[in-house]
Amino acid sequence: MARSEEAQAFFHAVYSAVQEIPHGKVTSYGHIAKLVGTPQRPRQVGVCLKHLPIDPSARFNHENVPWQRVINAKGVISPRSQPEGSRSQAVALEAEGVVVTTGALGELMVDFAEYGWFPRILPSEEGEELQSVDSEEGESDSE
Repeated sequence: MARSEEAQAFFHAVYSAVQEIPHGKVTSYGHIAKLVGTPQRPRQVGVCLKHLPIDPSARFNHENVPWQRVINAKGVISPRSQPEGSRSQAVALEAEGVVVTTGALGELMVDFAEYGWFPRILPSEEGEELQSVDSEEGESDSE
């Protein structure tokens, strides 16, 4: 089924944002949703990552979008329909030096205090924000 233009734009925004998460860091589905301007859509971020293409020829794929760096808001690797899914995410994070622990109920967890990445805006947008502030200051100076 083809995606609408709005859905395509959302998938693109999510994948681009996830690409900015530094090696060895993690963030939450909700924070990615906030960074792309839709704080009410953390579950849709998960849907995007669930549908990330495996095909390396796709613009966004498992090789160039570090999907493993996105976990739930409690610091837990979300369970999947297949139990090995959360384990493979933990292995991918451990390969980046992220310590994954096992909670009392067997959940796989990451300490946000040590490995969390929660910028106010995406690093790629920092220059845009400075330009916006400069142009606003220029407007007020000329008034």
